Amino acid sequence: MVVVGVTGMESLSLSEKAAKMRESLQKSQTITDNVVTILGSFDHRLSALETAMRPTQIRTHAIRKAHENIDRTLKAAEVVLAQFDLSRQAEAKILRGPHEDLESYLEAIDQLRSNISFFSSKKGFKNSEGVINHANNLLVKAIAKLEDEFRQLLASYSKPLEPERLFECLPNSMRPSSGSPGHHESSHKSPNHSEHQNSELETAVLTPPTLIPPRIMPLLHDLAQQMVQAGHQQQLLRIYRDTRSSVLEESLRKLGVEKLSKDDVQKMQWEVLEAKIGNWIHFMRIAVKLLFAGERKVCDQMFEGFDSLSDQCFADVTASSVTVLLSFGEAIAKSKRSPEKLFVLLDMYEIMRELHSEIETVFKGKACTEIRESALGLTKGLAQTAQETFGDFEEAVEKDATKTAVLDGTVHPLTSYVINYVKFLFDYQSTLKQLFQEFENGESNSQLASVTMRIMQALQTNLDGKSKQYKDPALTHLFLMNNIHYMVRSVRRSEAKDLLGDDWVQRHRRTVQQHANQYKRNAWAKILQFLSIQGLTSSGGGSSVAGDGGNSSGVSRALVKDRFKMFNVQFEELHQKQSQWTVPDTELRESLRLAVAEVLLPAYRSFVKRFGPLVENGKNPQKYIRYSAEDLERMLGEFFEGKTLNEPKR
Repeated sequence: MVVVGVTGMESLSLSEKAAKMRESLQKSQTITDNVVTILGSFDHRLSALETAMRPTQIRTHAIRKAHENIDRTLKAAEVVLAQFDLSRQAEAKILRGPHEDLESYLEAIDQLRSNISFFSSKKGFKNSEGVINHANNLLVKAIAKLEDEFRQLLASYSKPLEPERLFECLPNSMRPSSGSPGHHESSHKSPNHSEHQNSELETAVLTPPTLIPPRIMPLLHDLAQQMVQAGHQQQLLRIYRDTRSSVLEESLRKLGVEKLSKDDVQKMQWEVLEAKIGNWIHFMRIAVKLLFAGERKVCDQMFEGFDSLSDQCFADVTASSVTVLLSFGEAIAKSKRSPEKLFVLLDMYEIMRELHSEIETVFKGKACTEIRESALGLTKGLAQTAQETFGDFEEAVEKDATKTAVLDGTVHPLTSYVINYVKFLFDYQSTLKQLFQEFENGESNSQLASVTMRIMQALQTNLDGKSKQYKDPALTHLFLMNNIHYMVRSVRRSEAKDLLGDDWVQRHRRTVQQHANQYKRNAWAKILQFLSIQGLTSSGGGSSVAGDGGNSSGVSRALVKDRFKMFNVQFEELHQKQSQWTVPDTELRESLRLAVAEVLLPAYRSFVKRFGPLVENGKNPQKYIRYSAEDLERMLGEFFEGKTLNEPKR
């Protein structure tokens, strides 16, 4: 009962509140409607105002855009006018020419190119085509003047080098041996030719001469760069080649280099040709190490940044000079082979090998390929000809048919020639080993030894044939003794001993002794028979002599006298003949005389002692016992002296 009462009270309060809320809402709606009406009126008025303002806004925007366009146009005009101003300045400098101020002239050319590029990008500018044409025409004239300047500048600082300038760059050992600029001694002719000396020359560091002053090089480089940029590369090549190649050729001509054809070489006397070959060796060294190296340096500096152009210019400048030098070498390599040419061929081969690495470095690049190949071809050609000449020599020694007779049995010219030839070969050991390695297989030392032995055997075979020209067997053996002894002695005193070995030396020393023994047997056997008892005594024996000339001992005085007479005649004949024979080696000559004396003198003394009394007691004993043992010994001292027939006896 109590609860229901309370709820009713609360419900009555809420109703009142709701009524009040409805009343408030109605008032708010009325106000809202009034505000909407007012805002609608404002919207209508604003729309009318906006419509009225739109033309003004449009005009204001247009004016602002116009101002912006005017600003941009003015700025563009200023740039164009600036380009025109720069163009006029550049034109003025170009019209003055490059000679007065080359640096400004080059700047003007750069400015012209910049102007052309600028107006080429302004195709809308109605005068751009005319401006570009004018600038291009001006640029053509500028480059033409630039070419003239490059030509004049290069020519005025390109002068041929005097030989003395080149010689100053060489070590003393490579300088000419006389006052004549072109005169050099051929290295193979000197007994001092050594591979050690060659090694020094090969490793010598040479500083090429300065061909163009360093202060001029940057200017020439800039001029060349401008011509390349202008597309005048071929003109640049032509100017550089024409100027520098003639200067290089004149430098070589002053040095002594000649243009010789193959026919010229073939017609030359050997002595003249040999001297020219010696000079050529020096010319090659000077040309590659100094002139060509210097020219390469100039090209690299002048065309820095344009490697292919540098290589092409260098190839063009040097081609003619290289051809002159290499063609002479090729003419020698292809000329008729002869033994005396071997050493000059080896000298030429040596210099080409020495210069190989420098040629590869100096003549680098594709443009110089032909030059490098020509140099390598010459090297191989010289090696091939030297190899063939070596083979020819061995055959020529064995088959030498010269009729040069050595009547006195001395060392034959062929022997001394061959031995000297072989000794010279040992000055070229490393070169020969290189040849053997290129053309044959096997160990080069053993090949050199084998070839040397074959040459020695060929010489002996030939000497055996020549010895048969003598009618006197004693002279035959004397001749062989002399020649083989000369071979042995020469080998023992040279590097050939190490190569041929002690066995070879000992074998040939025995051969010398055998011929000496054969000489004694053939020359002295007959005369020794006259000093023999055989044929003088009878079986009865005894020592008394009968008055009628017979003797009880069985020894005939007449036979003894006859023996003495025949001995005298025979000895005088031997003395006359063999004092004209020659044993050139002092030691061998004395040894041979002693060997004869050791056989002859004891036999003579014994014969005189035993049978001399039979003659001395008769008439004219001096007629039979003409010589004492001392006389014979003195006369033996005159044997093998090579005396001529009209020389008086001592």
